[in-house]
Amino acid sequence: MDGYTLETYGERIAEVYDQYYPEYDPAAIQVLAELAKGGKALELGIGTGRIALPLMQTGTSVQGIDISQSMVAKLRAKPGGESIKVTMGDFSDVNVDGKFNLIYVVFNTFFSLLTQEEQVRCFQNVTSHLEPGGVFVIEAFVPDLTRFTGSQAIRGTHVSETEARVDITMVEYDKQVLTGQHLVFTSEGIRFYPVKIRYVWPTEMDLMARLGHLQLKMRWSDWKRNPFTSGSRMHVSIYGHPESPE
Repeated sequence: MDGYTLETYGERIAEVYDQYYPEYDPAAIQVLAELAKGGKALELGIGTGRIALPLMQTGTSVQGIDISQSMVAKLRAKPGGESIKVTMGDFSDVNVDGKFNLIYVVFNTFFSLLTQEEQVRCFQNVTSHLEPGGVFVIEAFVPDLTRFTGSQAIRGTHVSETEARVDITMVEYDKQVLTGQHLVFTSEGIRFYPVKIRYVWPTEMDLMARLGHLQLKMRWSDWKRNPFTSGSRMHVSIYGHPESPE
């Protein structure tokens, strides 16, 4: 996908992001608030504030990092959004001051870092910004390559009287990279929302954590803390300093 950068996804989809992805699991807010332990939290890829704003309402002090000006503008337009400190930039650098009880990245956003080097660097920089006993939380899907035929997949995601949405994705197995388009068909025409990610299996993620001097503390299949199994389609993984208690 020529010309695709870290900013592309957010800049293109910001206008409709909350319309297409309005929901979140309320259990996520409860878990994150508990893990923050009344201290400061930092969201990597804060976007429109879908998670940060309700987390802030629990009394947690929340900051964020994002690279998309348009996504952050949507956050700023929401009640309470102006009060959240947001650092603009690549979240693999975690270029913020201070340390945090909780650093988190949700909804597969960790995969927006397109190389293994960037993903490892993210872990390393997160480690330097965690308080003693602090945790790094990642919510992501478990890769399922069975859905690809001939290195591609087509999936309808929404159909109504006025609109149809289709995801078209191609996979580069050697790079673990998915390149796709969210296509939206209406009577007014077709809109294109490009996306590119580098998927990671949980075991590879655990090794990245070790390279960043963190270790896996807990892993669930969802925010309701159900056990992670071989059949889980997503995971919530919690990493911390090796010397910290489980």
